[in-house]
Amino acid sequence: MPKIDPFEKHSDNYDAWFEKNRDIYHQELAAIRKLMPSPSARGLEVGVGSGKFAVPLGIKIGVEPSERMAAKAEKQGIRVFRNVAEDLPFSDEEFDFVLMVTTICFVDDINKSFREAFRVLKPCGCIIIGFVDKESELGRQYMDKRNTSIFYKEATFFSAQEVRKLLMDAGFEDLTFKQTLIPGKPDEMIQDGFGKGAFVVAKAVKPRQLNDHSGL
Repeated sequence: MPKIDPFEKHSDNYDAWFEKNRDIYHQELAAIRKLMPSPSARGLEVGVGSGKFAVPLGIKIGVEPSERMAAKAEKQGIRVFRNVAEDLPFSDEEFDFVLMVTTICFVDDINKSFREAFRVLKPCGCIIIGFVDKESELGRQYMDKRNTSIFYKEATFFSAQEVRKLLMDAGFEDLTFKQTLIPGKPDEMIQDGFGKGAFVVAKAVKPRQLNDHSGL
């Protein structure tokens, strides 16, 4: 079952966090933008929530199992499908990119979620994952306090190395990482790689699929 109960009951609290933590929110957006494809690319956000990332990033289609969150995103002009990451309601090769921001914490089956993203991407399309690295200081704090957290009580956190392996297992290649929210660094600091920043963005590409002409 999708872990939507906290988002159904506390959707206003979710939105309030972004207002209270604008600097963190904008830095996460900036890191994601570093790996976004061209503005003309057709994108999908899986776990679109109330549209906090889709709207500023120009994404018009989302998937969100929480009715309360989906309704908020629709008011922002996003077309939202009430589905889960493991069962996307789209045909093969529909999108140029798929975005997932903190969504991997809440899916039931991350392997199936990545395979579904792979399926709906066009050849050479990319998946972009934003997540809190469980091996960062912030990640450890979230894990230590998750039993008292409204949203993270049932969350599963991942390290950047784990996300790398999971993406490769799903068939993706050409992985790129950006990191931000680096302790002791200026708020605007975004660096390549991972291991220092609390918020990591991973980009991975679906390989070009060559036509099989063996029967010609």
